[in-house]
Amino acid sequence: MRIAVTRERTDGERRVAISPEATRVLVTAGHDLVIESGAGSAAGMRDADYESAGATIAPDRVTTVDRAGLLISVHGPTSPDDLAEVTSDHVVIALLDPVWNPAAAKALAATGATAYSLDLVPRSTRAQSMDVLSSTATVAGTQAVLTAAYRLPKLMPLMITAAGTIPPARLVVLGAGVAGLQAIATARRLGAVVEGFDIREEALEQIRSVGAKSINVPVVEDGADQAVHNQTALTPHLAEADIVITAAQIPGRRSPILVTEAMVSAMKPGAMIIDLAAIRGGNCELTRADEEVTHDGVTILGPTDLASGSAFSASRMFANNVVKLIELVVTEDNTINLDTDDEIIAAMLVTAGGEVVHPQVIEAGGMQ
Repeated sequence: MRIAVTRERTDGERRVAISPEATRVLVTAGHDLVIESGAGSAAGMRDADYESAGATIAPDRVTTVDRAGLLISVHGPTSPDDLAEVTSDHVVIALLDPVWNPAAAKALAATGATAYSLDLVPRSTRAQSMDVLSSTATVAGTQAVLTAAYRLPKLMPLMITAAGTIPPARLVVLGAGVAGLQAIATARRLGAVVEGFDIREEALEQIRSVGAKSINVPVVEDGADQAVHNQTALTPHLAEADIVITAAQIPGRRSPILVTEAMVSAMKPGAMIIDLAAIRGGNCELTRADEEVTHDGVTILGPTDLASGSAFSASRMFANNVVKLIELVVTEDNTINLDTDDEIIAAMLVTAGGEVVHPQVIEAGGMQ
């Protein structure tokens, strides 16, 4: 089958959806790879690397997309210009975020293309090798700590020097999913003293397993507001922290507020918050996506492009996940798997036959 890989056009995106190594795997499996020129440049992957792996280099997007087959990218086609090139002969595989943005899914369905959304991969053992979200979160969690270490006005590890003892930085991570746990592990490697919090009991054990102290907040009774109780209990921990990383996200919904303005005011001047949920409004009440906010001497960062940090490694992880999905989606006779009795297909199939077919996307867009 023809597999076309386009250059990313989203501002700040440095990843590419298919690496030269993944290209070699797909070519060996009998597929024809067409890569838009420069698609991997920002990730340190040259056109010549793709050609050596067996791909054909196309000079522009139109030439890349102009024939039937799979259309692979990190972010799916959403602009009118990009959608104009997509037809019913295409099968799109990308991060479409359709529950959050059902209008874009509806526009893609109107082209007649079949589309699988990488951000709808089920969290199951069988789908683990296709889990782009976990790969993305691994990079984002690491990059958050590296960003904080670079920006913080003090050193991270404990150091005993001739000029005196330098105490370690204190870091609190709120939300112990993949990104949060990776942030904890990275901060521990850099020598910080780390605490972590999550509302899930099993996540507290995971926090401890990567070397941090878990913050235990009792469940309230008598109908009291648990979120407010959590904020009150977390305030003294944040007041002692040099760095706070928030990483609580709910697919397709606005990020929950974990850190209020009052909690920020209680923090030390010079402290920093890095909000990994900024793209959905943020876990901190003061977060502004891709902006730097200063409040009472505390810096709040809301970066939305951390997943494309370490772009070479991030692209290789992303590509490996996509290859596994392609192996499921493309059958032995080069037809497309639309079997919704398969849990993975059912979870990820967004459009088919000119219609939005995913129940959650239909509900989110009021398409009933």
